[in-house]
Amino acid sequence: METQYFKQYSPALGRDMEVKVYGHAGRPVLFIPCQNGRFFDFENFRMTDAWAPFIDAGQVMVFSIDTIDAETWSDVNGDAYWRIRRYEQWIHFIVDELAPFMRDMVNARNGWDGYPGIIAFGCSLGATHAANLYFRFPGVFDGLLALSGIYTASYGFGSYMDEVVYRNSPVDYLAGMPSDHPYIAEYNKHRGIICVGQGAWEVPETTRRMAEICQEKGIHLWVDFWGYDCAHDWDWWYKQVAYFVPKLLG
Repeated sequence: METQYFKQYSPALGRDMEVKVYGHAGRPVLFIPCQNGRFFDFENFRMTDAWAPFIDAGQVMVFSIDTIDAETWSDVNGDAYWRIRRYEQWIHFIVDELAPFMRDMVNARNGWDGYPGIIAFGCSLGATHAANLYFRFPGVFDGLLALSGIYTASYGFGSYMDEVVYRNSPVDYLAGMPSDHPYIAEYNKHRGIICVGQGAWEVPETTRRMAEICQEKGIHLWVDFWGYDCAHDWDWWYKQVAYFVPKLLG
């Protein structure tokens, strides 16, 4: 498996950000690690093994990045106003800086002339971030695989709410989206999957709410609930990747 490492300064964040790329060709996939995770977690937690069939076949190139959760969602005793704005800077790092870098690389590797959409992928809080990117930026992200996420910003920001929290809380902004919003037509051209188990450490309530909202709004999203034996853990996420990725790519 071909791997590459990059360390680049991010103007949006005012700091260096590290990225590791897995694969030689195929569609771009953005992997967002679990809470407080680092770019090397994709490899260290053996998620590379689950994605290897698709990476080695040249179907995908996976870009694994750093979170800044320790400064934002995880710092629950910090100032919520500052934390959510720092998170918004990370979002702009991804959309304005990382996404063009990803597109240029996969275009060069595949000989494509146009910019392909990016698949957002994550587990746990990484799934929360992935879903937020997918729903906020349908012109950038046209695929989603979100496993065991929580889709409300109250997880990181409690009862605090302002306009920036709102636009980073999928349960809230999707519920408030008009049924004729042009984004809905965009979503329905794409492939989005969210999945949660009902076993140990899983929190399926906001996934159920996402399913209800999408049905109400006419948003085509595959929402899948796995059984009471399915825990919030890597072994189950490997199985879900093996099951869902062929359907996401097909």
